[in-house]
Amino acid sequence: MELEYVNEHIGRKIKDLRNRVGLTQQELADRTELTKGFISQLERGQVSPSVVTLLDLIECLGTTASDFFKETEEEHVVFSEEGFFEKVDEAGNSIQWIVPTAQKYQMEPLLVVLKPYQSLEEDKPHDGEEFGYLISGKLKLYLGDKVYQVKSGESFYYPAKRRHRIENSGGKPAKFIWVSTPPMF
Repeated sequence: MELEYVNEHIGRKIKDLRNRVGLTQQELADRTELTKGFISQLERGQVSPSVVTLLDLIECLGTTASDFFKETEEEHVVFSEEGFFEKVDEAGNSIQWIVPTAQKYQMEPLLVVLKPYQSLEEDKPHDGEEFGYLISGKLKLYLGDKVYQVKSGESFYYPAKRRHRIENSGGKPAKFIWVSTPPMF
């Protein structure tokens, strides 16, 4: 790694941290007994701080050396079909995890295709909520003692504190997006 790149990287991180904690260059300079000019040059990658100076800056900015140098992964926002995970049961019903790492998030979106007159296994009451949007076909939503008819283009939403089950009530495959929170699978 070139020294110029390292200096720019450190300078950018110092500036981001300083702005995040709401300090001016002068305030940071006063706290570290450095000059405002040095802080300015450092943030622009024009100077290399000594290890002692860098550690002092990091401490004054309210972080640790390990956190400062930890490289954060770029946030994954768009997921393609190649990354989906699919499970097909004995009846040919398909469940696709369309956000492969959803277990670490608060919601878990699925793309489900139920064959005609098939149903998903009944779900026992649990914490959380569930949402669905029927893309095509017909569904019956069993929620406690009630049964709801869902047509293509309609959505459903319910707290998952009652027994619930989803069934394809038509002669064609039913395709729907199903989102649960927290992730269940």
